[in-house]
Amino acid sequence: MNSPTLDRRDFLRVTGLAGGALLLGFYLKSGSAVSAAEASGAAAFSPNAFIKIAPDGTITLIAKNPDMGQGVKTALPMILAEELDADWKSVRIEQADFNEAAYGIQYSGGSHSIWRNWRPLREAGAAARALLVAAAAQTWGVSAGECSTENGVVHHRASSRHLGYGELAAKAAALPVPKKSELRLKAPKDFKLIGTRLGGVDNLAIVTGQPLFGLDQKRPGMLFAVFVKARVFGAKFRSANLDRVKAMPGVRDAFVVEGRISPADGLLPGVAIVAENTWAAFKAKQALQISWDESATAEKSSEDYAAQAAKLVGEPGRVTRNDGDVDAAFASAGKRVEATYAYPFLAHATLEPQNCTAHWQGDHLEFWAPAQMPGGGRTLVAKTLGIAEDKVTIHLTRIGGGFGRRLKADYMVEAAWISKVVNAPVKLVWTREDDLQHDFYRRGGHHSVKAALDAQGRITGWWDHQLPYSSNPGAGIDPEEFPANFFPNFRRSKSNIPSSVPGGAWRAPGDNADAWVFLSFLDECAHAAGRDMLELCLEVLGPDRLIGAQDAGGDLPFNTARMKHVVKLAAEKAGWGRKMPSGHGLGLAFYYSHYGHVAEVAEVSVSKDGTLKVNKVTAAVDVGPIVNRSGAEAQIQGGIIDGLSAAWLQEITIERGRVAQGNFGDYPLLRFPDVPQVEIHFVESDNIPTGLGEPGLPPLAPAVCNAIFAATGKRIRQLPLSKQDLRPA
Repeated sequence: MNSPTLDRRDFLRVTGLAGGALLLGFYLKSGSAVSAAEASGAAAFSPNAFIKIAPDGTITLIAKNPDMGQGVKTALPMILAEELDADWKSVRIEQADFNEAAYGIQYSGGSHSIWRNWRPLREAGAAARALLVAAAAQTWGVSAGECSTENGVVHHRASSRHLGYGELAAKAAALPVPKKSELRLKAPKDFKLIGTRLGGVDNLAIVTGQPLFGLDQKRPGMLFAVFVKARVFGAKFRSANLDRVKAMPGVRDAFVVEGRISPADGLLPGVAIVAENTWAAFKAKQALQISWDESATAEKSSEDYAAQAAKLVGEPGRVTRNDGDVDAAFASAGKRVEATYAYPFLAHATLEPQNCTAHWQGDHLEFWAPAQMPGGGRTLVAKTLGIAEDKVTIHLTRIGGGFGRRLKADYMVEAAWISKVVNAPVKLVWTREDDLQHDFYRRGGHHSVKAALDAQGRITGWWDHQLPYSSNPGAGIDPEEFPANFFPNFRRSKSNIPSSVPGGAWRAPGDNADAWVFLSFLDECAHAAGRDMLELCLEVLGPDRLIGAQDAGGDLPFNTARMKHVVKLAAEKAGWGRKMPSGHGLGLAFYYSHYGHVAEVAEVSVSKDGTLKVNKVTAAVDVGPIVNRSGAEAQIQGGIIDGLSAAWLQEITIERGRVAQGNFGDYPLLRFPDVPQVEIHFVESDNIPTGLGEPGLPPLAPAVCNAIFAATGKRIRQLPLSKQDLRPA
């Protein structure tokens, strides 16, 4: 299994269009040209779009993807530096602007950053190292094979000579580009940087308050804006007290934006307020009185969705997958197990609310944007404003949390529109209430699951009927999702419950709810059969095999051998099977998510009055080699904490077509006293490294709920846990 790679033509195209003194594919061929470059002060060695080496030996590595706390601004340059054999102490990291012609695809989402860039960045580093070695070999009149590199220096050990990379920069720049077939990548055993612990390159700047984030941006002559939209999804603007708002201190303008009703178009109807500072804009927003023509959505509520689900749950639904003979399996079953699970809408609740700085400059736009998918933002902005995409420039800022929310670009479109109207640079800032009430939510829904068991307690048939809250017939579970392909008699069906609440990707999309349902239900099957959950999990996973072959897009298959290993490892490290005190329990779950094989064991205690304490979570994780061990641990810890926060405390409820929650008082985040001890065991298997942003989250909720059952005898079939009576049965 290989990560995406670049052929020689792509490599030259991708790396040959970046700025810098000298570019791979565009080398200065003559000595006089090199001298001219040196004379002009442009002597930095830029062998490709990602690396610049100054004559003083300073190495600047470009971080191509947006960093939202997942650590790619550190991890991706580590891959470059490893193959370059750079001295990390001499390395400087720069955040790239959006320029896919130079850097290839630039986005952060789906845990794709590491595995998509693993091979290309290694090749980029190796190409630069080869040029530096060749330059040194020419200088000394020896073969390149006699030279070695270490910490930014080329050595000729036989003669005890050495030259720093900076000293070789000019000569290396004049050499022919190495062929891709000639590149020699390091063997993993020779890694010196990859696999070590490095603090984030932005850590010091963050803790000292340096202006890295979208909210920190300042431009000369910048104004501050808020954008007020209807609480009811799909409402249309009717009227507003604009004259009063315009007369308020510090307010420069207030105007209506007609917009479009569909949130997918990026620009909803609303009122923009532009002021001299954020405080004036927020005060004007509080004074704004808007009348709306509410849509039919105003008649909908969470109770309505649940009532519709209750009517449909017993129906067969639209079958999306049907393997074997499910009906025969149930007809001959020694025992049947049935359960219905319900889960709510969830908001992303990024600590940095949505924001964006935009500057309309006659015929083009310049952005400073905390965007996960800047390319999608550029396309949407260009379409909405009716300009060409090449008229949009995006500077990537650090992101104060994404989790899938900033894959959408509504805040970019709003900022662009307002900037064009006022013809000035504008920083748009959402309030926390805006953020929670105008999200693209993790969809709520139900699953009705049935299993047929034979006399030995083996699962012979499985039927999952999903009921997602969505008007989109395509919304809902993928027919291939686990446990498809694991039972010979398997059926998957779906019944959509119409909803106008906008949906979007939420950390580990789909898997975050599906894992809770399927691994909780598998535990129910184990209990009904009088079997151990560990034993049943291993039986379901079955023989070593790959589920879903690698396709042309680079997707990686579910490897049952890797999953069984992490299941057994997590169980072993957590002491699975040991006798627990009264009111204490262990719960096991696993899931294959975003190419990661992860198993977790939760240890919980529940007091007689129903107070829950999640004491410890033990995780076993196989995502291949680890690039930055500190960052990897932080990602698994973060996924576990985020998953626990959502499962225990969070829900978005709809009342009269609008979100009822407005701030962290009614949409709480997990607090420090409730964070469990997290023990992580990485299995560095012989596979390409894949991402860690998503895989740690899905097993958490079922592991905790299974542990609650072990401690109390109560099954949790509805989230959040805070709404359930956990007192022991």
